[in-house]
Amino acid sequence: MSEILNLKSYPPVFRQQYIGIQQNSGLDDTTEQIQEVVNDDAIPVLDFQCLDLGKLQEACEDWGLFRLVNHGIPLTLMSQLRDHSRNLFSLTFESKQELFTNPMSYFWGTTALTPTGAALSIGPQNINWVEGLNIPLSQLSLFQKENETLGSFRVLLEEYGGHLARLATTMFGAMAKNLHLDPELSKTYISESTGFVRVYRYPQCSMENEAWGINVHTDSSVLSILNQDQVGGLQVLKDDNWLQVKPIPDTLVFNLGDMMQAISDDKYKSVKHRVKVNKEKERFSICYFVFPAEGSVIQSSKYRPFTYSDFQAQVQQDVKTLGFKVGLERFKVAG
Repeated sequence: MSEILNLKSYPPVFRQQYIGIQQNSGLDDTTEQIQEVVNDDAIPVLDFQCLDLGKLQEACEDWGLFRLVNHGIPLTLMSQLRDHSRNLFSLTFESKQELFTNPMSYFWGTTALTPTGAALSIGPQNINWVEGLNIPLSQLSLFQKENETLGSFRVLLEEYGGHLARLATTMFGAMAKNLHLDPELSKTYISESTGFVRVYRYPQCSMENEAWGINVHTDSSVLSILNQDQVGGLQVLKDDNWLQVKPIPDTLVFNLGDMMQAISDDKYKSVKHRVKVNKEKERFSICYFVFPAEGSVIQSSKYRPFTYSDFQAQVQQDVKTLGFKVGLERFKVAG
């Protein structure tokens, strides 16, 4: 049963596309479903309270992704944050544009943002069926304290961000140990001050075989930590097959980003993933991203030395000129 939509909360382009799709909804009933390989049980599951370094290494080398249980984040906090996010996205599009200002930024149609959080311009043919909030955790003190809605959201984010920083630092430390990284150098490869959260809403879309929530990509981060609702839609590429990452309550999904692949000399993989829309339900997710410290130079035998700022600038340039991210290939050592 499809949800009753609050179209006024959608960006105008989404409203127009949704109305157009509904007027031709008969086409959807005869569209053959895209067959996906579903093999949930194979995705590695790690227990934070009794971390197995061997299983962690296998997950990083073979998957670039794993589930984490017993992570220590209170269920009530995760639930409150998701509920609060839904309420914020239910505001009218115009209200969100006015409310979500520095240090937050509001974006839609693309997840390619500038360092300040502004969306890079995209063509109509490249619009993703997604809208989101970009929130630098180090700047939460700048939130509009007089606004009751944002004030309570800030309190939840502060607590949640503390838990995510704890998890990211601990898990990266275990990965660095497995890789035998220099302890002093590896300290600069992940910095809590760089952490930010993105909250996503993926509107329902009856043409689910033609529209994507987010197209195929890798994350630029060291680590990304996903907290998703029960709707589902995340898919990862494994051995040339797309696998659906079924939501499991009270479980986080960790995936390795481009910085982690470079740090590991390509021993670990930055996993390719995408998000499929749902024709009957909206999907909400909250993802934390963390990066190397500012000025930290990544030393790798596979890539020329570079900082995350170098990488970010190159990605921005490629998206503007080519329309897509090239990524680590730009920094690969010849031969």
